[in-house]
Formats: sequence, C-alpha cells, structure tokens
Amino acid sequence: MRATCRLLQACRITLFTRENCGLCTEARSVLSDVWDTRPFQFKEIDIIKSDSRPRWRDLYEFDVPVIHISKSSAPEEHPQSASQAAKLMHRFTAGQVKAKMDLVEKA
Repeated sequence: MRATCRLLQACRITLFTRENCGLCTEARSVLSDVWDTRPFQFKEIDIIKSDSRPRWRDLYEFDVPVIHISKSSAPEEHPQSASQAAKLMHRFTAGQVKAKMDLVEKA
C-alpha cells in the first residue's frame, strides 16, 4: 500500500523573496529539485508586498532568499516567531534543505 501525497507532505516550506532577485530564482530551482523527490507544502511571501506587522521586510530585507521549514500542521508563519523557525538563508543546496526537513519532522 502506498501513502497518499498528502501524507508524504509532512513539511511546509515558506520562501521569503522579492522581485528581481537572482538568488531567489536559484532558491526556487533548489526547492523544485527537492520537491521532485520529497513533496512538501509550499508558500511564497514577497517581503516587499507583504502587509503583516511587524513586516517581513524589516527582518529579511537584506537576507533574501530565506526559507522557513516547519511541520505542515504548524501554525502559519508570523514575523514575531521568526527567530524560532528552522531556516536556511541565501545559498543552500537540496541536501541542506532535506537535512533541515529531517530535523523538523523528528521534532
């Protein structure tokens, strides 16, 4: 018996990005490679257009791309809890993303 795709999506990855960001394009490519072997829930937040308060822009203006990795059952991302997030910043590999996913799933 095979598990359904929904059961396999134990993690949610939130990508914090902005327009005209070359590293963000690379990050999307890495996440696409991870998705091919290990599906996950995905959300993308443009830090410039986001209207949350305090704003994601205040946290990550000079750090995009940033990904937060959490259990799919965890509450939505909020700037106030960003310091507690499992995250990777700037340049990361598919292997690093999968390793963080393993840590989150075991927690």
